[in-house]
Amino acid sequence: MKLPVYNKDGSKSAETVEIPDTLLAGEPNDHAIWLAVRSEMSNRHQGTHKTKSRSFVSGGGRKPFPQKGRGVARQGSTRSPLNPGGGTIFGPMPHKYSTPIPAKVKKLARRSALIYKARTDKIRVVEDFSLSAPKTREMFNLFIALGLAQEKVLFLTPEFDLIISKSVSNLPRANSQKAESASTRDLMDCTTIVMQKSAVPKLVKVLEHAA
Repeated sequence: MKLPVYNKDGSKSAETVEIPDTLLAGEPNDHAIWLAVRSEMSNRHQGTHKTKSRSFVSGGGRKPFPQKGRGVARQGSTRSPLNPGGGTIFGPMPHKYSTPIPAKVKKLARRSALIYKARTDKIRVVEDFSLSAPKTREMFNLFIALGLAQEKVLFLTPEFDLIISKSVSNLPRANSQKAESASTRDLMDCTTIVMQKSAVPKLVKVLEHAA
């Protein structure tokens, strides 16, 4: 699949880049996409929630009242969950929510996401460029020139570029990622993928061995 390379002003250049047809062959695997997105969202869950069971509540060193004579149930500690200020029964405790999946499934999911974008003509390639300082207006003008002003854009760079990342982060409908690090959720959670020319081979290299 050959893709034209656009200039920053939105015009087509004479250059093209190629994504191997073998990478885009076959049917996308929806289940692999679901597994990858679920895994990513689970891994983001910190799981630091915590309540105090009776072993964590202070106090309760002595018996609150005598064993007999009051006509009520016996109590051995004020830390009992039955008392105000006592511990919590079966409350949430810190634990991991991570859902690991095989590396091949991750690659297959990312490849499937790319297939969906390719089939709907939602991939754009622009010339390599750099910014001297964070300039949100310049990045927005690029998206306008490409006809993507109203779309949700994922901008992929060959290497992490802090200046471009800052420029894109101020746009409410755009996100920037290093091509090799773009996850399945990143690729699916956008309308159009915009890649710099030198980012294409890096993305292909990551996905070419997908099952």
